[in-house]
Amino acid sequence: MTPGMKSRITRRMLMRAAGLGALGAGAGALVRDAWAVVPETRKGLGPGVDTRPYGMPSPHEKEVVRRFIPWMNATTESSVSFTPLHALEGIITPNGLHFERHHAGAPVIAPDTHRLLIHGMVERPLVFTVEDLKRFPRHSRFHFLECAGNGALEWRGAQNNAVQFTHGMIACCQWTGVLLRDVLQYCGLKDGAKWLLCESADGAGYARSLPLKRALDDCLLVFAQNGEALRPEQGYPLRLLVPGCEGAASVKWLARIEVGDAPWMTREETARYSDLRPDGKARLFSLEMEANSVITNPCPENPLKRKGMQQLSGLAWSGRGRITAVDVSFDGGVNWRAARLEEPVLSKCLTRFRLPFEWNGEEMLLQSRAVDETGYVQPDYTTNRRNKGETGIYHNNSITTWHVAGTGEVTHVQLD
Repeated sequence: MTPGMKSRITRRMLMRAAGLGALGAGAGALVRDAWAVVPETRKGLGPGVDTRPYGMPSPHEKEVVRRFIPWMNATTESSVSFTPLHALEGIITPNGLHFERHHAGAPVIAPDTHRLLIHGMVERPLVFTVEDLKRFPRHSRFHFLECAGNGALEWRGAQNNAVQFTHGMIACCQWTGVLLRDVLQYCGLKDGAKWLLCESADGAGYARSLPLKRALDDCLLVFAQNGEALRPEQGYPLRLLVPGCEGAASVKWLARIEVGDAPWMTREETARYSDLRPDGKARLFSLEMEANSVITNPCPENPLKRKGMQQLSGLAWSGRGRITAVDVSFDGGVNWRAARLEEPVLSKCLTRFRLPFEWNGEEMLLQSRAVDETGYVQPDYTTNRRNKGETGIYHNNSITTWHVAGTGEVTHVQLD
Protein backbone atom coordinates (compact mmCIF):
# COMPACT_ATOMS: atom_id res chain seq x y z
CA MET A 1 0.00 0.00 0.00
CA THR A 2 1.44 3.37 -1.04
CA PRO A 3 1.67 6.37 1.32
CA GLY A 4 -1.03 8.26 -0.54
CA MET A 5 -3.71 5.58 -0.20
CA LYS A 6 -4.87 6.57 3.29
CA SER A 7 -6.68 9.66 2.07
CA ARG A 8 -8.38 7.82 -0.80
CA ILE A 9 -9.85 4.84 1.13
CA THR A 10 -13.51 5.35 2.01
CA ARG A 11 -15.97 3.33 4.10
CA ARG A 12 -17.77 2.28 0.90
CA MET A 13 -14.52 0.87 -0.44
CA LEU A 14 -14.02 -1.08 2.77
CA MET A 15 -17.50 -2.55 2.64
CA ARG A 16 -17.03 -3.49 -1.01
CA ALA A 17 -13.71 -5.14 -0.22
CA ALA A 18 -15.28 -7.10 2.63
CA GLY A 19 -17.68 -8.66 0.15
CA LEU A 20 -14.85 -9.99 -2.03
CA GLY A 21 -13.79 -12.75 0.36
CA ALA A 22 -14.77 -15.40 -2.15
CA LEU A 23 -12.28 -13.98 -4.66
CA GLY A 24 -9.28 -15.03 -2.63
CA ALA A 25 -6.94 -14.10 0.18
CA GLY A 26 -6.00 -10.83 -1.48
CA ALA A 27 -9.36 -9.26 -0.68
CA GLY A 28 -9.05 -10.22 3.00
CA ALA A 29 -5.56 -8.74 3.13
CA LEU A 30 -6.87 -5.47 1.66
CA VAL A 31 -9.49 -5.23 4.40
CA ARG A 32 -6.96 -5.93 7.15
CA ASP A 33 -4.52 -3.35 5.81
CA ALA A 34 -7.25 -0.76 5.39
CA TRP A 35 -8.45 -1.18 8.98
CA ALA A 36 -4.85 -0.84 10.14
CA VAL A 37 -4.14 2.43 8.34
CA VAL A 38 -7.56 4.04 8.69
CA PRO A 39 -8.70 3.32 12.28
CA GLU A 40 -11.06 6.27 12.18
CA THR A 41 -13.30 4.34 9.76
CA ARG A 42 -14.31 2.13 12.72
CA LYS A 43 -16.23 4.95 14.35
CA GLY A 44 -19.90 4.10 14.74
CA LEU A 45 -19.42 0.42 13.94
CA GLY A 46 -19.67 -0.74 17.57
CA PRO A 47 -17.05 -2.09 20.00
CA GLY A 48 -14.34 -4.32 18.61
CA VAL A 49 -11.78 -6.66 20.11
CA ASP A 50 -9.58 -3.70 21.00
CA THR A 51 -12.24 -2.28 23.36
CA ARG A 52 -13.37 -5.61 24.83
CA PRO A 53 -10.53 -8.13 24.58
CA TYR A 54 -12.13 -10.37 27.23
CA GLY A 55 -15.76 -11.14 26.37
CA MET A 56 -18.40 -9.99 28.85
CA PRO A 57 -22.15 -10.71 29.16
CA SER A 58 -24.70 -8.46 27.52
CA PRO A 59 -25.70 -5.43 29.61
CA HIS A 60 -29.22 -6.84 29.48
CA GLU A 61 -27.97 -9.68 31.72
CA LYS A 62 -26.57 -7.36 34.40
CA GLU A 63 -28.84 -8.84 37.10
CA VAL A 64 -27.32 -12.33 36.67
CA VAL A 65 -24.63 -12.01 39.33
CA ARG A 66 -23.46 -13.60 42.55
CA ARG A 67 -25.25 -12.13 45.53
CA PHE A 68 -24.60 -12.11 49.26
CA ILE A 69 -26.56 -11.66 52.48
CA PRO A 70 -25.14 -8.72 54.49
CA TRP A 71 -25.44 -10.30 57.92
CA MET A 72 -23.50 -13.35 56.69
CA ASN A 73 -20.60 -11.15 55.55
CA ALA A 74 -19.75 -9.36 58.77
CA THR A 75 -16.25 -8.72 57.42
CA THR A 76 -14.73 -8.72 53.94
CA GLU A 77 -12.25 -11.35 55.08
CA SER A 78 -14.76 -14.07 55.96
CA SER A 79 -17.51 -14.02 53.37
CA VAL A 80 -19.83 -16.03 51.13
CA SER A 81 -21.67 -15.31 47.89
CA PHE A 82 -24.27 -17.38 46.06
CA THR A 83 -24.56 -18.75 42.50
CA PRO A 84 -27.68 -17.54 40.59
CA LEU A 85 -28.99 -21.06 39.84
CA HIS A 86 -32.33 -19.70 38.63
CA ALA A 87 -30.68 -17.87 35.71
CA LEU A 88 -28.49 -20.70 34.40
CA GLU A 89 -29.07 -23.43 31.83
CA GLY A 90 -27.36 -26.77 31.33
CA ILE A 91 -25.02 -27.90 34.10
CA ILE A 92 -21.90 -25.70 33.77
CA THR A 93 -21.44 -22.66 36.00
CA PRO A 94 -19.57 -19.77 34.34
CA ASN A 95 -16.40 -18.90 36.23
CA GLY A 96 -17.66 -15.41 37.08
CA LEU A 97 -20.82 -16.83 38.71
CA HIS A 98 -19.22 -19.61 40.79
CA PHE A 99 -20.12 -19.07 44.46
CA GLU A 100 -17.38 -17.88 46.81
CA ARG A 101 -16.47 -18.82 50.37
CA HIS A 102 -13.49 -17.13 52.01
CA HIS A 103 -12.08 -17.41 55.52
CA ALA A 104 -9.53 -14.61 55.09
CA GLY A 105 -10.26 -13.02 51.74
CA ALA A 106 -8.83 -14.04 48.37
CA PRO A 107 -5.03 -13.65 48.30
CA VAL A 108 -3.27 -12.42 45.18
CA ILE A 109 -0.54 -14.96 44.40
CA ALA A 110 1.92 -14.89 41.49
CA PRO A 111 2.12 -18.35 39.88
CA ASP A 112 5.89 -18.19 39.34
CA THR A 113 6.53 -17.69 43.07
CA HIS A 114 3.94 -20.14 44.43
CA ARG A 115 5.19 -23.41 45.89
CA LEU A 116 3.63 -26.66 47.08
CA LEU A 117 5.52 -28.48 49.86
CA ILE A 118 4.85 -32.20 50.35
CA HIS A 119 6.49 -33.70 53.44
CA GLY A 120 5.88 -35.90 56.48
CA MET A 121 5.59 -39.65 55.97
CA VAL A 122 7.08 -39.64 52.48
CA GLU A 123 10.37 -41.02 51.16
CA ARG A 124 11.28 -37.79 49.37
CA PRO A 125 10.00 -34.49 50.80
CA LEU A 126 9.74 -32.16 47.83
CA VAL A 127 8.83 -28.60 46.89
CA PHE A 128 6.95 -28.19 43.58
CA THR A 129 6.38 -25.13 41.45
CA VAL A 130 3.16 -24.91 39.46
CA GLU A 131 5.17 -25.62 36.31
CA ASP A 132 6.64 -28.73 37.97
CA LEU A 133 3.15 -30.04 38.62
CA LYS A 134 2.04 -29.37 35.05
CA ARG A 135 4.61 -31.90 33.84
CA PHE A 136 2.54 -34.74 35.32
CA PRO A 137 -0.24 -36.26 33.14
CA ARG A 138 -3.18 -33.85 32.96
CA HIS A 139 -6.86 -34.69 33.42
CA SER A 140 -10.04 -32.66 32.79
CA ARG A 141 -13.21 -33.71 34.61
CA PHE A 142 -16.68 -32.30 35.27
CA HIS A 143 -17.64 -32.14 38.95
CA PHE A 144 -19.85 -30.11 41.23
CA LEU A 145 -18.44 -28.24 44.21
CA GLU A 146 -20.82 -27.63 47.13
CA CYS A 147 -20.37 -25.93 50.49
CA ALA A 148 -21.36 -28.17 53.39
CA GLY A 149 -23.57 -25.33 54.61
CA ASN A 150 -25.61 -25.20 51.41
CA GLY A 151 -29.26 -25.24 52.47
CA ALA A 152 -28.51 -24.11 56.03
CA LEU A 153 -30.57 -20.95 55.58
CA GLU A 154 -33.78 -23.00 55.37
CA TRP A 155 -32.97 -25.38 58.20
CA ARG A 156 -34.79 -23.39 60.90
CA GLY A 157 -37.68 -22.34 58.69
CA ALA A 158 -38.45 -21.06 55.21
CA GLN A 159 -36.68 -17.75 55.74
CA ASN A 160 -35.30 -17.11 52.28
CA ASN A 161 -37.63 -16.80 49.35
CA ALA A 162 -35.00 -17.34 46.63
CA VAL A 163 -33.36 -20.45 45.23
CA GLN A 164 -30.12 -18.46 44.92
CA PHE A 165 -29.97 -18.30 48.72
CA THR A 166 -31.46 -21.68 49.63
CA HIS A 167 -29.21 -23.66 47.26
CA GLY A 168 -26.74 -21.23 45.69
CA MET A 169 -23.59 -22.43 47.45
CA ILE A 170 -23.00 -24.94 44.66
CA ALA A 171 -21.43 -24.78 41.21
CA CYS A 172 -20.33 -27.23 38.51
CA CYS A 173 -17.28 -26.82 36.28
CA GLN A 174 -14.77 -28.63 34.14
CA TRP A 175 -11.65 -28.82 36.27
CA THR A 176 -8.19 -29.44 34.82
CA GLY A 177 -5.16 -30.55 36.77
CA VAL A 178 -3.07 -33.54 37.76
CA LEU A 179 -4.00 -36.48 39.94
CA LEU A 180 -2.95 -36.04 43.55
CA ARG A 181 -2.05 -39.73 43.73
CA ASP A 182 0.50 -39.34 40.92
CA VAL A 183 2.30 -36.60 42.85
CA LEU A 184 2.12 -38.46 46.17
CA GLN A 185 3.46 -41.64 44.60
CA TYR A 186 6.29 -39.65 43.05
CA CYS A 187 7.23 -38.52 46.57
CA GLY A 188 6.92 -42.09 47.87
CA LEU A 189 4.48 -42.91 50.68
CA LYS A 190 5.83 -44.57 53.82
CA ASP A 191 4.18 -47.53 55.51
CA GLY A 192 1.56 -46.46 58.03
CA ALA A 193 0.58 -43.29 56.15
CA LYS A 194 -3.19 -42.80 56.44
CA TRP A 195 -4.00 -39.07 56.45
CA LEU A 196 -3.05 -35.81 54.78
CA LEU A 197 -3.07 -32.28 56.17
CA CYS A 198 -3.84 -29.88 53.32
CA GLU A 199 -3.02 -26.25 54.10
CA SER A 200 -3.86 -23.03 52.27
CA ALA A 201 -1.67 -19.98 51.64
CA ASP A 202 -4.51 -17.66 52.75
CA GLY A 203 -4.34 -15.36 55.75
CA ALA A 204 -6.34 -17.76 57.91
CA GLY A 205 -3.88 -20.61 57.56
CA TYR A 206 -6.89 -22.71 56.59
CA ALA A 207 -6.18 -26.45 56.85
CA ARG A 208 -8.15 -29.68 56.63
CA SER A 209 -7.36 -33.35 57.23
CA LEU A 210 -8.12 -35.75 54.37
CA PRO A 211 -8.08 -39.57 54.49
CA LEU A 212 -5.24 -40.90 52.33
CA LYS A 213 -7.58 -43.50 50.84
CA ARG A 214 -9.76 -40.67 49.54
CA ALA A 215 -6.75 -38.72 48.27
CA LEU A 216 -5.58 -41.72 46.22
CA ASP A 217 -8.94 -42.01 44.47
CA ASP A 218 -9.93 -39.15 42.13
CA CYS A 219 -8.57 -36.00 43.81
CA LEU A 220 -7.01 -33.40 41.55
CA LEU A 221 -4.44 -30.65 41.99
CA VAL A 222 -6.24 -28.08 39.85
CA PHE A 223 -4.88 -25.09 37.96
CA ALA A 224 -7.64 -24.52 35.34
CA GLN A 225 -11.42 -24.13 35.42
CA ASN A 226 -13.74 -24.24 32.40
CA GLY A 227 -10.80 -23.99 30.03
CA GLU A 228 -9.01 -21.02 31.60
CA ALA A 229 -6.78 -20.45 34.60
CA LEU A 230 -8.47 -20.56 37.99
CA ARG A 231 -9.98 -17.28 39.14
CA PRO A 232 -8.28 -15.78 42.24
CA GLU A 233 -11.40 -16.38 44.35
CA GLN A 234 -11.35 -20.04 43.28
CA GLY A 235 -7.79 -20.69 44.39
CA TYR A 236 -5.45 -19.33 41.71
CA PRO A 237 -2.86 -20.55 40.98
CA LEU A 238 -3.42 -23.98 42.59
CA ARG A 239 -6.17 -25.69 44.52
CA LEU A 240 -7.19 -29.14 45.66
CA LEU A 241 -10.41 -30.68 44.33
CA VAL A 242 -12.00 -33.58 46.23
CA PRO A 243 -14.91 -34.61 43.95
CA GLY A 244 -18.23 -35.31 45.66
CA CYS A 245 -17.08 -34.08 49.07
CA GLU A 246 -17.97 -30.93 50.95
CA GLY A 247 -16.32 -27.89 49.44
CA ALA A 248 -14.29 -27.15 52.58
CA ALA A 249 -12.15 -30.23 51.83
CA SER A 250 -11.10 -28.79 48.45
CA VAL A 251 -8.50 -26.43 49.88
CA LYS A 252 -7.84 -23.33 47.78
CA TRP A 253 -4.44 -21.66 47.29
CA LEU A 254 -2.90 -25.01 48.25
CA ALA A 255 0.62 -24.56 49.66
CA ARG A 256 1.39 -27.55 51.88
CA ILE A 257 0.51 -31.24 52.20
CA GLU A 258 1.77 -33.14 55.21
CA VAL A 259 1.41 -36.92 55.24
CA GLY A 260 0.70 -38.52 58.62
CA ASP A 261 -0.91 -41.47 60.40
CA ALA A 262 -3.87 -39.67 62.04
CA PRO A 263 -6.12 -36.65 61.43
CA TRP A 264 -4.91 -33.30 62.78
CA MET A 265 -8.30 -32.26 64.26
CA THR A 266 -8.03 -28.65 63.10
CA ARG A 267 -10.55 -25.95 63.95
CA GLU A 268 -12.21 -26.40 60.57
CA GLU A 269 -13.03 -30.06 61.29
CA THR A 270 -14.01 -29.83 64.95
CA ALA A 271 -15.57 -26.48 65.84
CA ARG A 272 -16.70 -26.18 62.21
CA TYR A 273 -17.78 -28.63 59.51
CA SER A 274 -18.80 -31.36 61.94
CA ASP A 275 -22.38 -32.69 62.03
CA LEU A 276 -24.01 -32.35 65.43
CA ARG A 277 -26.65 -34.99 66.22
CA PRO A 278 -29.68 -34.84 68.52
CA ASP A 279 -27.80 -36.91 71.16
CA GLY A 280 -25.15 -34.19 71.45
CA LYS A 281 -22.44 -36.14 69.66
CA ALA A 282 -20.95 -35.11 66.32
CA ARG A 283 -20.17 -36.93 63.09
CA LEU A 284 -16.61 -36.07 62.10
CA PHE A 285 -15.25 -36.24 58.56
CA SER A 286 -18.68 -36.75 57.02
CA LEU A 287 -17.16 -35.49 53.80
CA GLU A 288 -19.47 -37.02 51.20
CA MET A 289 -22.33 -34.83 49.97
CA GLU A 290 -25.57 -36.80 49.82
CA ALA A 291 -28.04 -36.84 46.90
CA ASN A 292 -29.90 -33.56 46.55
CA SER A 293 -32.05 -31.66 44.06
CA VAL A 294 -33.96 -28.42 43.57
CA ILE A 295 -36.41 -27.06 41.01
CA THR A 296 -35.02 -23.87 39.44
CA ASN A 297 -37.95 -23.14 37.12
CA PRO A 298 -40.50 -22.32 38.37
CA CYS A 299 -39.02 -20.96 41.59
CA PRO A 300 -39.36 -17.68 43.55
CA GLU A 301 -37.18 -15.84 41.03
CA ASN A 302 -38.99 -17.47 38.07
CA PRO A 303 -42.77 -17.25 38.68
CA LEU A 304 -45.34 -18.55 36.21
CA LYS A 305 -46.43 -15.66 33.98
CA ARG A 306 -49.18 -17.26 31.90
CA LYS A 307 -51.39 -20.32 31.85
CA GLY A 308 -50.84 -23.24 29.53
CA MET A 309 -47.85 -25.47 28.79
CA GLN A 310 -44.86 -24.94 31.13
CA GLN A 311 -41.33 -26.33 31.18
CA LEU A 312 -40.21 -27.41 34.65
CA SER A 313 -36.45 -27.63 35.11
CA GLY A 314 -34.03 -28.24 37.94
CA LEU A 315 -30.72 -29.67 39.10
CA ALA A 316 -29.80 -32.88 40.92
CA TRP A 317 -26.47 -34.12 42.24
CA SER A 318 -24.81 -36.68 44.50
CA GLY A 319 -21.33 -37.05 45.95
CA ARG A 320 -21.75 -40.82 45.75
CA GLY A 321 -21.86 -41.05 41.96
CA ARG A 322 -24.41 -40.62 39.18
CA ILE A 323 -28.01 -39.52 39.51
CA THR A 324 -30.28 -42.31 38.25
CA ALA A 325 -33.72 -40.75 38.71
CA VAL A 326 -35.52 -37.56 39.70
CA ASP A 327 -39.21 -37.58 40.60
CA VAL A 328 -41.35 -34.45 40.69
CA SER A 329 -44.48 -33.88 42.78
CA PHE A 330 -47.09 -31.19 42.14
CA ASP A 331 -49.05 -31.88 45.36
CA GLY A 332 -46.46 -31.83 48.14
CA GLY A 333 -45.28 -35.43 47.86
CA VAL A 334 -48.60 -37.28 47.57
CA ASN A 335 -48.02 -38.27 43.93
CA TRP A 336 -44.82 -38.37 41.91
CA ARG A 337 -43.92 -38.22 38.21
CA ALA A 338 -40.57 -39.18 36.66
CA ALA A 339 -38.62 -36.31 35.14
CA ARG A 340 -36.33 -36.63 32.12
CA LEU A 341 -32.61 -36.56 32.87
CA GLU A 342 -30.76 -34.47 30.31
CA GLU A 343 -27.43 -35.75 29.02
CA PRO A 344 -24.69 -35.81 30.02
CA VAL A 345 -25.33 -37.65 33.29
CA LEU A 346 -21.91 -37.82 34.97
CA SER A 347 -20.58 -39.02 38.31
CA LYS A 348 -20.36 -36.41 41.07
CA CYS A 349 -21.66 -33.78 38.69
CA LEU A 350 -24.78 -31.65 38.38
CA THR A 351 -27.53 -33.30 36.32
CA ARG A 352 -30.24 -31.23 34.64
CA PHE A 353 -33.78 -32.63 34.80
CA ARG A 354 -36.86 -31.43 32.89
CA LEU A 355 -40.59 -32.12 32.85
CA PRO A 356 -43.26 -30.35 30.75
CA PHE A 357 -46.63 -29.78 32.46
CA GLU A 358 -49.91 -27.96 31.92
CA TRP A 359 -50.87 -25.20 34.35
CA ASN A 360 -54.37 -23.71 34.44
CA GLY A 361 -54.03 -21.44 37.46
CA GLU A 362 -54.35 -24.06 40.20
CA GLU A 363 -52.25 -23.90 43.38
CA MET A 364 -49.36 -26.35 43.54
CA LEU A 365 -46.75 -27.62 45.97
CA LEU A 366 -43.72 -28.42 43.80
CA GLN A 367 -41.05 -30.83 45.00
CA SER A 368 -38.21 -32.81 43.46
CA ARG A 369 -36.65 -36.00 44.84
CA ALA A 370 -33.30 -37.37 43.62
CA VAL A 371 -32.04 -40.96 43.61
CA ASP A 372 -28.38 -41.86 43.02
CA GLU A 373 -26.70 -45.01 41.74
CA THR A 374 -26.21 -46.38 45.26
CA GLY A 375 -30.00 -46.43 45.74
CA TYR A 376 -29.94 -43.50 48.17
CA VAL A 377 -33.16 -41.46 48.07
CA GLN A 378 -33.25 -37.76 48.98
CA PRO A 379 -35.12 -37.46 52.32
CA ASP A 380 -37.98 -35.16 53.24
CA TYR A 381 -37.55 -32.33 55.74
CA THR A 382 -39.20 -34.17 58.66
CA THR A 383 -36.93 -37.23 58.29
CA ASN A 384 -33.81 -35.11 58.04
CA ARG A 385 -34.78 -33.02 61.06
CA ARG A 386 -35.34 -36.16 63.13
CA ASN A 387 -31.89 -37.50 62.23
CA LYS A 388 -29.95 -34.24 62.54
CA GLY A 389 -31.76 -32.19 65.19
CA GLU A 390 -32.00 -28.40 65.25
CA THR A 391 -28.24 -27.78 65.17
CA GLY A 392 -27.40 -30.04 62.22
CA ILE A 393 -27.06 -27.30 59.65
CA TYR A 394 -24.45 -29.06 57.49
CA HIS A 395 -25.31 -31.50 54.71
CA ASN A 396 -28.92 -30.33 54.59
CA ASN A 397 -30.28 -32.20 51.57
CA SER A 398 -33.98 -32.11 52.48
CA ILE A 399 -36.62 -32.01 49.75
CA THR A 400 -37.46 -28.36 48.99
CA THR A 401 -41.08 -27.24 48.51
CA TRP A 402 -42.20 -24.33 46.32
CA HIS A 403 -45.77 -23.09 46.74
CA VAL A 404 -47.24 -21.87 43.44
CA ALA A 405 -50.20 -19.53 43.95
CA GLY A 406 -53.04 -19.03 41.51
CA THR A 407 -51.34 -15.83 40.40
CA GLY A 408 -48.19 -17.76 39.44
CA GLU A 409 -46.18 -16.34 42.33
CA VAL A 410 -43.78 -18.87 43.86
CA THR A 411 -42.75 -18.91 47.53
CA HIS A 412 -40.62 -21.17 49.68
CA VAL A 413 -42.53 -23.24 52.29
CA GLN A 414 -41.73 -26.18 54.54
CA LEU A 415 -44.05 -29.13 55.04
CA ASP A 416 -43.92 -30.95 58.40
